Amino acid sequence: MSLLTKYLNQVLTIKIDRPIGSKHPQWGFEYPVNYGLLPNTKAADGEEIDAYILGPAEPLKEFTGICVAIIHRFNDNDDKLIIVPPDQNFSD
Repeated sequence: MSLLTKYLNQVLTIKIDRPIGSKHPQWGFEYPVNYGLLPNTKAADGEEIDAYILGPAEPLKEFTGICVAIIHRFNDNDDKLIIVPPDQNFSD
């Protein structure tokens, strides 16, 4: 089980370092959602915990929302948080 489960259902503020529409610095793909990090944390890869922001369709610098899910990738040890606006409902 991911160590990130303690963040589920928590209100978190994410610093966006790759806003929607920006390009990945190494691989060149475009981010379809805002992507950022949870400041002052440490993920399994030694960097801050990453987060995808679902809902807002404009580029953001910061976002406060609720963690509703965790993405666990089998080919990577870097799990990701899914953060959504508190007033929106999402399903799998």
